[in-house]
Amino acid sequence: MATSDNKLADTDEKIFIGKGEETAWLTLALANRHGLVTGATGTGKTVTLQVMAEGFARAGVPVFAADIKGDLSGISEVGEAKDFIVKRAKEMGLTFQPDQFSTVFWDVFGEQGHPVRATVTEMGPLLLSRMLDLNDVQEGVLNVAFRVADENGLTLIDMKDLRALLDAIAPSGGKKAADDEEDPLAPIRKAAQSYGNVSKATVGTIQRQLLVLENQGGTKFFGEPALTLKDFMKTDRDGRGMVNILVADKLMQSPRLYATFLLWMLSELFEELPEAGDLPKPKLVFFFDEAHLLFNDAPKALMDKIEQVVRLIRSKGVGVYFVTQNPVDVPDKVLAQLGNRVQHALRAFTPRDQKAVAAAAQTFRPNPKLDTARVIMELAKGEALVSFLEGGGTPSMVERVLVRPPSARIGPITPEERKAIMDASPVKGKYDTAVDEESAYEIIQKRLAGTAAPADGAGGGDGGGILGQIGSIAATIFGTNVKRGRLSTGQVIARNVTRSVTDKVIGGVVADLGKSVGGSIGGSIGRSLVRGALGGLLRR
Repeated sequence: MATSDNKLADTDEKIFIGKGEETAWLTLALANRHGLVTGATGTGKTVTLQVMAEGFARAGVPVFAADIKGDLSGISEVGEAKDFIVKRAKEMGLTFQPDQFSTVFWDVFGEQGHPVRATVTEMGPLLLSRMLDLNDVQEGVLNVAFRVADENGLTLIDMKDLRALLDAIAPSGGKKAADDEEDPLAPIRKAAQSYGNVSKATVGTIQRQLLVLENQGGTKFFGEPALTLKDFMKTDRDGRGMVNILVADKLMQSPRLYATFLLWMLSELFEELPEAGDLPKPKLVFFFDEAHLLFNDAPKALMDKIEQVVRLIRSKGVGVYFVTQNPVDVPDKVLAQLGNRVQHALRAFTPRDQKAVAAAAQTFRPNPKLDTARVIMELAKGEALVSFLEGGGTPSMVERVLVRPPSARIGPITPEERKAIMDASPVKGKYDTAVDEESAYEIIQKRLAGTAAPADGAGGGDGGGILGQIGSIAATIFGTNVKRGRLSTGQVIARNVTRSVTDKVIGGVVADLGKSVGGSIGGSIGRSLVRGALGGLLRR
């Protein structure tokens, strides 16, 4: 962190963050070792986040950050040489140079940014259970529902798909029919019961939790076109990293939805990106504001998965920076992965607060010149204690610094400015209109109406769409869909072998299609889908 270089400007290898007795540099090659920005409300965390985001963008690193209060949106507009900014720059030996950064706004509700959507299939049962606040039994039934959907080609795109599937796996209320074939959904119910007891009461509880999620705006989040994460990882025409801002003021009214959504994004990055090893700079830096919401009341199984993703995602070239009030908000196993630290002031008015300050001080490498616990309570607005990783990957001694002023505007932009940015956005039109393709709801309705093949039919389990079309074409070529009279034993064997080969050919073709053909198709490919660490689809 310390340097004798008098040029206080970003370079190709490091970002200038602040200056005290020593100069605080964040090394780009070590920026994927993750970080933590902490401090009480009003102490300057958002400004520090903006300074770091600007530095990464200048270095050609795309940035994603959630904007809780709307203040971060100013990064898209040219900074103003206000008196306090010029004064701060002068105190640090800087000349203030206004700047602005290419920005894309995103919004789950589609009101102040491009809509952000995911399919239910992509979300997976683990994260959806967290979003719905399900207990172990209810989570088990949801896992059964996803398994049945994956194996029967029932693509879960939106909420109505999931509701239809839950209704389909619930035991029927009446007496069992003499012939199961009279119930068009009998194969689905039978498949569900083969994985364990699925009670109607448990399904009803999950349905009620879905209603709560819908009332919080979850209906707008689930659907298509689903987000392509590569749209976050772009540079502008000048080679600077794009700054992606998630408008989260309304989303924060549903804290669990907010936290689970960001965790889903992390898990998608983890599953989708290839191994990258040690890079000169990250592929993407992800700022997770109000990070304590991610860990509050999280069950141990989920915590273990989060720790695994944070530990391993750095090898994919992604740096994750948690922003919260106190380091104790972050579990020890995750905290141990966060090598780059910025600590703003904390207030200690109660014994509990004093313990939190002491705990925060202990997370830094000690500096003989500083009483870290005392300094944390003395820091002025815009000051911070910092410790960044040095050349060997070890934390530097903690230093007290004055954080540099941002080059872009500090504070929110106007609705007119936001509209102009969205009109010129590189993804304008790609996500703005929702699409409702044929999926589980429509397929189940067709089966109930007697116009679709059963779940275990020869068509490969997909009631329609491209998978069904491929199956139909291949079946016609190989003659496996032709109605025939009574066959001899040899003919039956030959036909079944042909059908098996056909299914394998279809499976190979569809596997090659992957997610590139569209979310609804990719979600239903194959007879059994493979899910990653957090239950999302593996996109291999």
